[in-house]
Amino acid sequence: MGKRRRVKLHSLPEKRERSPPAGVGSSAAAAAPEVMRDKGRASARRPEAGSSLRRLLRELEAVPHSREKAARLFEWLLAPISSQQFFDHHWEKKPLLIRRCNPVYYQGLFSTAEFDAILRDRQVQFGVNLDVTSYEDGKRETHNPLGRALPSVVWDFYRNGCSLRMLNPQAFSATVWHFLSLLQERFGSMVGANTYLTPSGTQGFAPHYDDIEAFVIQLEGKKHWRVYSPRKEAEVLPRFSSTNFLQSEIGEPILETILEAGDLLYFPRGFIHQGDCLPEAHSLHITVSSFQRNCWGDLLEKLLPAALQMAIEEDVEYRQGLPIDYLDYTGVLNADAIDPRRDAFMRKLHTLITQLVNYAPVDAAVDEKAKGFFHDCLPPVLTETEKALSVYGLPARWENGDVQDVDVPFNAKTQVRLVRYGIVRLCNEGDKILLYYTTENSRVYHKEEPKYCEIEPEYTDSIEFLLSSYPNFVASYLNKDCI
Repeated sequence: MGKRRRVKLHSLPEKRERSPPAGVGSSAAAAAPEVMRDKGRASARRPEAGSSLRRLLRELEAVPHSREKAARLFEWLLAPISSQQFFDHHWEKKPLLIRRCNPVYYQGLFSTAEFDAILRDRQVQFGVNLDVTSYEDGKRETHNPLGRALPSVVWDFYRNGCSLRMLNPQAFSATVWHFLSLLQERFGSMVGANTYLTPSGTQGFAPHYDDIEAFVIQLEGKKHWRVYSPRKEAEVLPRFSSTNFLQSEIGEPILETILEAGDLLYFPRGFIHQGDCLPEAHSLHITVSSFQRNCWGDLLEKLLPAALQMAIEEDVEYRQGLPIDYLDYTGVLNADAIDPRRDAFMRKLHTLITQLVNYAPVDAAVDEKAKGFFHDCLPPVLTETEKALSVYGLPARWENGDVQDVDVPFNAKTQVRLVRYGIVRLCNEGDKILLYYTTENSRVYHKEEPKYCEIEPEYTDSIEFLLSSYPNFVASYLNKDCI
């Protein structure tokens, strides 16, 4: 067969996944990957391996607590290993490969047929929702035209050897949306996804590492994967994704495998990876990602400036002037100088920095992180019953020339509860109390501004009671105006 013709319109810089992405001397380099095989045995407590995802999602509707729903879905994702095993031995440490020998295990999550229907029925835009990529002879390129991704154009790219990456399938697929919206409660962090459709015998991306924890779920066909340890300590658990690497820069893989439908591959951020299709089969996989910008350093970025500001305002020691002669024994030129004045200067700095912890507004900094998470979050997927019993089911309407049934039908017997545990958070901002919520977020990442409303101080006890009572219903007479 002759070489495939590749249509090239123009090249753009590569986008890294946000939901959205072998050296020596690294602590992670010694961590050997683990291969688990699902033999079809399921514990009594875990969802049955091989059960239909959509059936599982329906079963989870009967689980009262949303955190329990999320935990059970995560157990199903990782079966046959438990989530405890995973977090103890793999999370942020080393890759995990789960071979299932069950090609229908993840069936129903997403498919090429669904992708095709989305192209036909929805407004998919190149560069916004879909990337066309290639990797050949060590060169990674993006071939996005402008405008709508019409099926005829997209499939012509695919036929000519290009990979297709859908950047936000949750905006188009109700099942992917449901799946991710549950998992985000398990991680307490945004959970995103990209799908990757790759023609047989091709590769769409250069070797690189990402800034997310990655769960690669093989949905159709096969793909050959190679995973490499971080090359140096500075690349262990990175906060930002890498550029593309040359093959000569990454050493030998610590894991090399062929993923088949039903298999799962996890690797932590910082592990270099690349995947290519075998000559005999196309590949469709979805990468589920989480924990982007969610490390201790990210929290401290918010906490330390606030702590310093508070210390300056409250402690005169931080406002006292620097020594008149401090420029004489500090700076790069004096870094190795032996000078008692320099020693005293360093001791003073150490004391002031150590004392900052006494001024650290930890809870306020955590709330700042939480507000970012709430902005990132997908909205919850409500059941028909939940819709009927919430504001979405109210019968307010225009009828017979007037507005009908506008009032919320509260009475002494009415009971209320939150629809999910993690959908609201009270935060102080200056002299205001704001209630952030996720129920009206967009399925498109950051398409809209964060959602919140101001709460009068006398209503905060009712909100806190609702939170602490979840998933139980409570009497609405607490204060119907703040529900």
